[in-house]
Amino acid sequence: MRTVNLLEADEAATRGSVAVVARIAPPDLSLPTPCALWDLRALLAHMTVQHRGFAAAAAGRGGDPDVWRPVSAENPVAAYLSAAAEVLSAFAEPGVLDRAFVLPEIPRAPSFPGPVAVGFHLVDYVVHGWDVAQTIGVPYAPPDEVVAAALPVARAVPARSEAGGAFAPALAVPAGAAALDEILLLLGRTPS
Repeated sequence: MRTVNLLEADEAATRGSVAVVARIAPPDLSLPTPCALWDLRALLAHMTVQHRGFAAAAAGRGGDPDVWRPVSAENPVAAYLSAAAEVLSAFAEPGVLDRAFVLPEIPRAPSFPGPVAVGFHLVDYVVHGWDVAQTIGVPYAPPDEVVAAALPVARAVPARSEAGGAFAPALAVPAGAAALDEILLLLGRTPS
């Protein structure tokens, strides 16, 4: 297995989510997702605003609350694809990992070092790519090196005591679980 750097892993995860989201048909938008209280339209709105927020944070504007507010989109798939292109461009800027990211949705600190913030984004899109694929019944297999880069981030996510958002409370991880299954279990998904 080839080792990838964090930015390469995040780009691959984001592009993988783009490939899955591009397969959504309009009737799919009302389907329930693995995110307990969200249908596919709501999940896409979350994913879209996260891309926009992280792109803004990479440019030093993460403290602006408007960049973190979901916006209703007439075409949620097109809005998602546009936001994904925005974050890919922002993360491709030289020195992005040397910047501090203000991420108000994660209140543990006023800002996060670039590698930590990009790691958060990476695990989001490994998991949410899986969420979308499960919802519309298509295969999803991020590259092993992307999963390997996301696993330590998923292991570091603090325990959640409530359900109903992007991630649910962690489930037990059986010995010998595959890396993607472990990530999904740690973030409250049932891989099977």
